[in-house]
Amino acid sequence: MSGVLSLDINIKEPRWDQSTFMGRAQHFFFATDPRNILKSSETLEDARVTVKKYMLGVVKPGLTEDELWRAKYIYDSAFHPDTGEKMVVVGRMSAQVPMNMTITGCMLTFYRTTPAIVFWQWVNQSFNAVVNYSNRSGDAALTTNQLAAAYISATTGAVVTALGLKSLAKRLPAVMSRFVPFFAVAAANCINIPFMRQRELKYGIPVTDEEGNRLGESVTAAKSGIIQVVVSRIGMAVPAMAIPPVIMNALEKKAFMKRFPVLNAPVQVGLCLVFATPLCCALFPQKSSMAVSSLETDLQERILHSSPHTSTVFFNKGL
Repeated sequence: MSGVLSLDINIKEPRWDQSTFMGRAQHFFFATDPRNILKSSETLEDARVTVKKYMLGVVKPGLTEDELWRAKYIYDSAFHPDTGEKMVVVGRMSAQVPMNMTITGCMLTFYRTTPAIVFWQWVNQSFNAVVNYSNRSGDAALTTNQLAAAYISATTGAVVTALGLKSLAKRLPAVMSRFVPFFAVAAANCINIPFMRQRELKYGIPVTDEEGNRLGESVTAAKSGIIQVVVSRIGMAVPAMAIPPVIMNALEKKAFMKRFPVLNAPVQVGLCLVFATPLCCALFPQKSSMAVSSLETDLQERILHSSPHTSTVFFNKGL
């Protein structure tokens, strides 16, 4: 019928070409848009219903293609891609910019005393633990005991690392102490993410063929996905935590910064965090791929038996 939206639009995939960095960047600028956390429960539910019905071949009367894609990105911003469950607000990628602006600014400002370092590293790693769990790959949930153990291990490891780096920085030039928060965050990401996603490292994550048919679970794919996420997260911290210390070390000597020290945190974090989140998420495709020959031997054999023509598998790397 004329005027009825076509059912040929593939909203299971992002709107832009994910084989290019620019395509992935465009996708993540929408997926991490901070305005999405302001959407009401009714708006989120309406987007979910619109997307699910369209996938079933039911089109809402008067729905346009732009409205469909807008609903998809609102839906993707709040619901887990594998489980379909609604994520807690602070665990959504759209909350990364406002949450990190606050926490990173405080870490860069209150870095001189041990209690301040312990507190803000604990706050940061608690936030990261929620984000890492909310954006895990796969559809298997952690038990309460597993989640508690992962959280304690991740936050403790991160805080100890930060204190160790602070102690080391005492023997270095003053400007180097400003980099303690960045190095602590970088090291903590290497600890926090694997701990919060330890179930994936033990049991693997779902891998599929090009059509989305599930072929099994792979630990090798889980390791690849987690490494990519660690690199992306460290990259997110570079513009907001590694570059500003050099600038701020010079600015703090200026009269206006001495008169208004409260500007310290927002000036540092406001430099480029808004762009760092989507651009670093775009470093790797969300839907990663791997050659069947790189998987575990037993999984290779199962795939060869069940899907002999499949040479590449795909998996959600998480965020």
